[in-house]
Amino acid sequence: MAAERQGGRGGAGGGSEENKENERPPGSRAGSLGDSLGLEILQIVKESQQQHGLRHGDFQRYRGYCSRRLRRLRKTLNFKMGNRHKFTGKKVTEEILSDNRYLLLILMDAERAWSYAMQLKQEANTEPRKRFHLLSRLRKAVKHAEELERLCESNRVDAKTKLEAQAYMAYLTGMLRFEHQEWKAAMEAFNKCKTIYEKLANAFTEEQAVLYNQRVEEISPNIRYCAYNIGDQSAMNELMQMRLRSGGTEGLLAEKLEALITQTRAKQAATMSEVEWRGRTVPVKIDKVRIFLLGLADNEAAIVQAENEETKERLFESLLSECRDAIQAVREDLKPDQKQREHSLESDSGKVSNIQYLHSYLTYIKLSTAIKRNESMAKSLQKALLQQQRSEEDGKRAARPQDLIRLYDIILQNLVELTQLPGLEEDKNFQKEIGLKTLVYKAYRCFFIAQSYVLVKKWSEALVLYERVLKYAGEVQSEAGAFTNSLKELPDVQDLITQVNAEKYSLQAAAILDANDNHETESPSQVKDGKPLSERFETFCLDPSLVSKQVSLVHFPPGFQPIPCKPLFFDLALNHVAFPPLEDKVEQKAKSGLTGYIKGIFGFKS
Repeated sequence: MAAERQGGRGGAGGGSEENKENERPPGSRAGSLGDSLGLEILQIVKESQQQHGLRHGDFQRYRGYCSRRLRRLRKTLNFKMGNRHKFTGKKVTEEILSDNRYLLLILMDAERAWSYAMQLKQEANTEPRKRFHLLSRLRKAVKHAEELERLCESNRVDAKTKLEAQAYMAYLTGMLRFEHQEWKAAMEAFNKCKTIYEKLANAFTEEQAVLYNQRVEEISPNIRYCAYNIGDQSAMNELMQMRLRSGGTEGLLAEKLEALITQTRAKQAATMSEVEWRGRTVPVKIDKVRIFLLGLADNEAAIVQAENEETKERLFESLLSECRDAIQAVREDLKPDQKQREHSLESDSGKVSNIQYLHSYLTYIKLSTAIKRNESMAKSLQKALLQQQRSEEDGKRAARPQDLIRLYDIILQNLVELTQLPGLEEDKNFQKEIGLKTLVYKAYRCFFIAQSYVLVKKWSEALVLYERVLKYAGEVQSEAGAFTNSLKELPDVQDLITQVNAEKYSLQAAAILDANDNHETESPSQVKDGKPLSERFETFCLDPSLVSKQVSLVHFPPGFQPIPCKPLFFDLALNHVAFPPLEDKVEQKAKSGLTGYIKGIFGFKS
């Protein structure tokens, strides 16, 4: 208990928002003892988790929140466990069950133990000893859930809360059995939880049913995984389909399912010894590369079957990550091979080794996947450009042609890297194919550069770029005879030509209208006479410069104006005035000292 409470220290300043949690939670109906008590268990759990850390997978933050809420609830209900000096254990009994916050107290205890277990699960990847503590916390959570279910059997609790407590208890029990790898018991618990939530979803409105259906979707992969471990081979296919639809797994099943897929591919990789690419067969001796190449087709199929752009983006990132790991494994074996080739004196030194050629093949897969991902992002941005007006109404940032230009720049850079792969310099067909792809993407890049010039009304530049697009597209059509199959996956050049022709006519019309507008603005009422605004307040004229940065308001710097000089005063009479003598007015200073004293005694005076 002390280990759990340490997460609650600090961060006690929740303000008025946290104080609201001391009030009765949603679904409470508690007045006198005769009223039925209700608690929206799943809703409270989900809202608390989403608002306090679990949106970002921060279980420690959520555990601290549970500890603080427990402390506030005990203080509000005056249900304290002793004082600072002595601990006094107290249990919630049916006799004191007059408020649904007593049920919430036990629920938060279970959530705190569960969040601590999930935190330890994350840390157990690097510290295996923490797995024992993990199981202990899960057992503690199940114990609190059992107590919650027992209290909900009281006649004071309504039927809905009883069902939710049973489902919550079954969910935590299934997680505990899952960690113990007791597949049959775990599947029974998850099935019980799923059945209860499905019944609750059918019994209430659609808004309330959404929460229950989400929980059912969360535990469905766990049920199929348990079924697979029991012996149901068809469950593996269903798990793979769930993974493809969601673009990856989350929660309790994530690591186990990924490990299962890797294990299955590893068994298949034992029979894989070589791979053929562009007419050359290369032996594959690295297990990580074998596993990657075996799963390549499945990953590409998953990307094609992805239901939305977000899922597709996650699958692309997963494939690129696996490819980088495979390339790194080949690169480690490539270093001693390069040293050996430097010291060898073979006559066919121009031919790359098998390991180098395998490295080129994996690099080709990585660059090709990056090109497909950027092309997919470009297509979604093009759709956003077509719906630009709607996006502005919704207050969202509108897509711009400049965003597409950046994507096509990256694609062209990847194509340049493809032409420089070792072992493919002499492959004329490969170089020609990459050259045609480069022309296609150059045409699209040039088209969106022209679109950006149209937005700022630079008609001549845009028209020149449209002509360049037609030039690139014409070269592709004239040279694409033998490479039709390889260009099928690329954007259609003919559609681009049609769009460019339409844009050219629109551009010419816009340029003519813009020229007419400029001619009309030269009317006498709009021509400026060069005077600043301060000198023509009484004259009306349309001056576009008033809304520009170089508006003329006043003359600056202002001109010089004559002003009267400040008078100077000179005293001329002072030079002709004779002042009277003042010697008789000045008192002579009396002599002092010893001589004056002696003279004074003898009566001598000066």
